[in-house]
Amino acid sequence: MDVAYVSAMAALVGSVVGGLTAGGTTWLSQRAHARAGQMAHEAGLREELYRDFITAASRAYSDAILNSEPRIPKLVSLYAMISRMRIVSWPRTIECADKIMLTIIDTYFSPNRSVLELRDLVRVGSGIDPLRDFSEVAREEMRLFKCR
Repeated sequence: MDVAYVSAMAALVGSVVGGLTAGGTTWLSQRAHARAGQMAHEAGLREELYRDFITAASRAYSDAILNSEPRIPKLVSLYAMISRMRIVSWPRTIECADKIMLTIIDTYFSPNRSVLELRDLVRVGSGIDPLRDFSEVAREEMRLFKCR
């Protein structure tokens, strides 16, 4: 084989390897960026779902403290949010959300509270914040989700 052919082949193989390496690196980089963007989007949707649930559950709980008649649309809305959570959330988060629903429903069927009773509950710190466990579990889930 002629030396010119060997030199030409080496140059051609070097160009092919260099091109494949650059293409592979670009592909991996784009894939990592796309995955990071997807994870950020999913985290944002999850955070919005949790925020909406906390807001709606707080309103339903305050309504349950003051009224004996359940507001069915509010409860159905909360159940819909929990169903959405079943798709994306960890089991512990869903357990806490289910516990909040049971607390709200039980509160509707308990005697209404007066303002003085609410003040005493706040001072003692019992039974006034059914969202605490959910908030802590959701925060931990979000922290671990963003670390992936």
